[in-house]
Amino acid sequence: MRIDLQNHPRVSRLAQILLLLAFWQAGEAIVGLTHLPIPGAIAGMLLVLALLASGRIGMASMKRGAEWFLGEMLLFFVPAVLALLDHGEFIGIVGLKVLIVISAGTVMVMSVTAIAIDIGCRLMMRHGASHHVRH
Repeated sequence: MRIDLQNHPRVSRLAQILLLLAFWQAGEAIVGLTHLPIPGAIAGMLLVLALLASGRIGMASMKRGAEWFLGEMLLFFVPAVLALLDHGEFIGIVGLKVLIVISAGTVMVMSVTAIAIDIGCRLMMRHGASHHVRH
């Protein structure tokens, strides 16, 4: 079975956002049940990657929802910035340590994102090439 939500343009973005949130919750459930030492969101992303790699879900099924999340990413970080204003102890050595952790985390996220995009592009090219061969 292949999930493809792009044929429903009115509900497509909302349905895709809900689908991504469902994968996040599924990841949380998997981590909760198996007691894996990783965040549920990561488990959810791995689940999405596995489904994309297996061809059970098409890229178009999540593209618009993912674009919305990426476009609104700053909105998700505003509460963290406001919390910084309330805690002066982050200005100093504690803040430097936090900055190093955040920087390292950002580099890791960017690296994993680049790898995921590369894998996705390769899957799209492979899917496109096999699609053209059949016709």
